[in-house]
Amino acid sequence: MNETKELVKRIVEGIQEKKGKDIVVADLTATDNTVCKYFVICEGNTPTQVAAIADSVSDYVRIHASEKPIHVEGMRVARWVAMDYSDVMVHVFVPEERDFYNLENLWADAELTEIPNLD
Repeated sequence: MNETKELVKRIVEGIQEKKGKDIVVADLTATDNTVCKYFVICEGNTPTQVAAIADSVSDYVRIHASEKPIHVEGMRVARWVAMDYSDVMVHVFVPEERDFYNLENLWADAELTEIPNLD
């Protein structure tokens, strides 16, 4: 389990590296029938920033945790990029998409941890 928490920490650092904001970590470990153990949700202001955040997460996690995502979806349009690290799913949104899909509310029974913005 410590490996997974370390992965979450590195993902958050990768997000912060490109000024991703409103980061929420959803702990799904106590929830039955989930596809992963954690969701890390954040946003960038524009599709360009969303893509930069996703690239930063990928690079940062590869360098600092020796992990690569199993799959990345959404980079072409970059309004919602989903990155699958098996035990951790990363969701990088533009604000409108995040409001629309409202993943934090979907997983309301999960323990949610809000990470303060760095700016």
